[in-house]
Amino acid sequence: GIGIGPLSWQRIGDGQSNITYLIERGGRRAVLRRGPRPPLPRSTHDMMREARVQQGLGRVGVSVPKILAVCADESVLGVPFYVMEHLDGEIILDRAPAAIDTPHERRATSEALVDTLAEMHNIDLEAAGLADFGKPEGYLERQVKTFTALASQVSQRSLPLVAEIGQWLDAHRPDTQRAALVHGDYRLGNVMVHRDAPARVAAVLDWEMAALGDPLADLGYLVASYYDQTSQGTAIEISTATARDGYLTRDEIATRYVAGTGLSIDDLPWYQTLALWKSSVFLEAIYTRWRRGERPGDAFAPTLEDGVPQILEVARALGR
Repeated sequence: GIGIGPLSWQRIGDGQSNITYLIERGGRRAVLRRGPRPPLPRSTHDMMREARVQQGLGRVGVSVPKILAVCADESVLGVPFYVMEHLDGEIILDRAPAAIDTPHERRATSEALVDTLAEMHNIDLEAAGLADFGKPEGYLERQVKTFTALASQVSQRSLPLVAEIGQWLDAHRPDTQRAALVHGDYRLGNVMVHRDAPARVAAVLDWEMAALGDPLADLGYLVASYYDQTSQGTAIEISTATARDGYLTRDEIATRYVAGTGLSIDDLPWYQTLALWKSSVFLEAIYTRWRRGERPGDAFAPTLEDGVPQILEVARALGR
């Protein structure tokens, strides 16, 4: 806990669904994370599930924040929540901290990003207490089915490529090589690094989409959202720092991941297409809410008028 006495808090992070606060009391800091208020469906924002996966990963040595408290009693805050340790690190967006902003440390940063993903995909699920965390069979099929249905609910304009790409994904779905814990949103922007050298991961954050499934779904999203000198500047390529000299390229990321997991990446373009297509659906939902006047002052949402169609064009090109 963080003691007794007056408590202060402020919202942190740029999450669009679950909400995160820095809380302070008597010089001690922690982080509180909760889902949105009703009537949003609880299954989409299950705090107990999110806390459980981090507790399990911490048990087997994966870099995640330590969970300090979990509360399912909605009478406390109106929604379930959990509290985790506050870590002193940084999330790289436009530029890395000075101590790790050299070509050597940039490379080490992106290597650590890949190695942490491989470590997560290699964990013993039984030892982590996560063997019953979900049903890995049919994961890819469910992803396509779920997002096909969601796409029809969130858009108010004609985007024929959504249906076209969804059909292509369903028709060309690869076999899952092995089941693993899937983060669901693994990218540099969800990884906190230490500010000092040598470059290393402090913690992987934002586990709200975690599930048991196909690990290459994470690699596909990491590569599709990773900004390098071949990037086309899509709306999911947020951390632009990685275009600088020293950081691994997309191809080098994939090669290093293979070395760490032994998995084949022959079908990686399919997984990248899946990542882009799913992202287009999520982003279209943001754009639609903005058009309805539900996101006043949002500078990002208006860019999605062209940003979502661009992502779909990139996805279609990958799937050809």
